[in-house]
Amino acid sequence: MEPDAQPSFIAIARIARTRGNRGEVLADLYTDFPDRFSALEEVWLEFADGRRVRAVIEDTWEHKGRVVLKFAGVDDISAAEAYVGCWVQIPAEQAMKLPEGTYFDHDLIGCSVQDTRGNNLGVVEEVLRIAGNSQLVVKVHDRECLIPAVDSICIRISIKEKQILIDPPEGLMDLGK
Repeated sequence: MEPDAQPSFIAIARIARTRGNRGEVLADLYTDFPDRFSALEEVWLEFADGRRVRAVIEDTWEHKGRVVLKFAGVDDISAAEAYVGCWVQIPAEQAMKLPEGTYFDHDLIGCSVQDTRGNNLGVVEEVLRIAGNSQLVVKVHDRECLIPAVDSICIRISIKEKQILIDPPEGLMDLGK
């Protein structure tokens, strides 16, 4: 790592609200590996202003599709409220290894999208997951376009080059006009 380089982090959850009266928080999962929390001893919490603090995990458990986190030194509701809205992060080098042809959402965000005719369409702003159907949200001129994240449409994805080549079916790019 370069001497002045900042380590890279990835989000695995986002704190939604406090839970109980002992300082626990309830977080929405942003990982396909929710059992990873039981092995974590610490995480990093990123605030809306970009400030990041280290937090030691005392306890964690699953609750109705979310994760409950208890951090060391956070022992009441008032203390826990300060963390609502924070992203729960880990260093990027701790990311789980994915099978070939699968990608983390954070790797897709920021990729430029081009069609097979050479038209630059825009940049991936978000990945929506709706009932097993992933959609790339791409800003195309003055509107958002949803592009199904399937092999038949996204024919080449290069995370290294931050580029996605798509072969959209006729009419896809006209939806919402």
